[in-house]
Amino acid sequence: MTPDRAAGLAETARALAAGEVSSRTLVEQTLARIEATQGTLNAFRIVRAEAALAEADAADRELADGGRGPLLGVPVAVKDDMDVAGSPTAFGCAGDHPPVARDGEAVRRLRAAGAVVVGKTNTCELGQWPFTEGPAFGATRNPWSTDHTPGGSSGGSAAAVAAGLVPAALGSDGAGSVRIPASWTHLVGVKPQRGRVSTWPRGESFQGITVNGTLARTVEDAALLLDAASGNHDLDPHRPAAIDALAAVRRDPGRLRIALSLKPPFTAVPARLTPEVRTRVVELAGHLADLGHEVEEADPPYGHIGLTFVPRATAGIAEWVADAPFPALLDPRTRDAARLGRLLGGAPLKAARRAEAVLHRRIGSFFRAYDVVLAPTTAAPPPRIGAMLHLGGFATDRAMIAACPYAWPWNVLGWPGVNVPAGFAPGGLPVGAQLLGPAHSEPLLLSLAAQLEAELRWHEHWPEPLAAPSPAV
Repeated sequence: MTPDRAAGLAETARALAAGEVSSRTLVEQTLARIEATQGTLNAFRIVRAEAALAEADAADRELADGGRGPLLGVPVAVKDDMDVAGSPTAFGCAGDHPPVARDGEAVRRLRAAGAVVVGKTNTCELGQWPFTEGPAFGATRNPWSTDHTPGGSSGGSAAAVAAGLVPAALGSDGAGSVRIPASWTHLVGVKPQRGRVSTWPRGESFQGITVNGTLARTVEDAALLLDAASGNHDLDPHRPAAIDALAAVRRDPGRLRIALSLKPPFTAVPARLTPEVRTRVVELAGHLADLGHEVEEADPPYGHIGLTFVPRATAGIAEWVADAPFPALLDPRTRDAARLGRLLGGAPLKAARRAEAVLHRRIGSFFRAYDVVLAPTTAAPPPRIGAMLHLGGFATDRAMIAACPYAWPWNVLGWPGVNVPAGFAPGGLPVGAQLLGPAHSEPLLLSLAAQLEAELRWHEHWPEPLAAPSPAV
């Protein structure tokens, strides 16, 4: 292990259990990395330095007494939409937010597994956009190019993992918010089945389209964190049967029928797959064929699925805005989205929720012919910092859809998806592809992702040491 960047999650857990390193040393190194990069990368909203060191000391005592846990003493980070007792949950919003009294269920489970939460990572305001910038905290930058965004809304978690500040982190995904930043920072990003990782104290975050997921450099690390965070609060409305994600990583997926889907789902504004992303995704399809899988072009029958997404997304924003302690400080785009959500929160929202069962049947029938869908995660490489920050609402929506038209349908369905690194566009910017499956298919997707990783070894590629952003940005 080198102090300048974090080792993998599984490797760190093994070293701690073997007594090769102390949790305090790891947390001290993590805090030093965060401090050294915060002025450039700006990945963290809150750093729990004193609390994390105390928790590391407690973990070391437990390890010395023979205690074991899957993540005992391992430093990790969580996105700032998750409650950590004693810290505020600002969710990208401006204002002096009060600390919360209790951990959210996912954080509680991480702690039960022994993890040390070193801090809360930046996210855009209420997680709405595929960039991580705002007046509350500034701009979070991409470790592969500090002139570019790491994506959003889990951009802080992605940047922290990609730069090696922490071995893995939790994010949340309501329209691709784990998968998009994973794609743009060369990471594995897991959007699990709805309910797999609790979003409590909100049983259905954003009307059920948002789930908590994991970001890591390897499939094994993403699966290990997923197993540690998985499980439910007693009042959660969605409670899928447990899986063993880590065991799935170690299994051969068998010979699969894979649909290469390059056509964006229907959107009201234009969306076009850029040639540089298309090339990388088609190359990935070729690797899958070389591994023995049957790959052919085919698109799921999405229909007008977007009509069911908008009422749920905007009603969810309206719910968060209603609870916001400083509504006057919110972005005008947020207030406009909340107004639309209040308008759509009656009959349109009920119709959108009812349509989910129809979509499950129609799109589910596609998986009689195919086991997995391979699709671009985004249509374009990451945009430059500031490209969307000051746009109006409609212009932001157009830019967002143009760059990221592929991820959100799986949020409506509530089914699993895994971003895997697909290589680099000209200029060295990362791009990714998503493996998508039917309900409860995380084990299959993780097994396939691990097979690809063993072939492509994407985790061996690191960004160069951070440089200051260009003065023009």
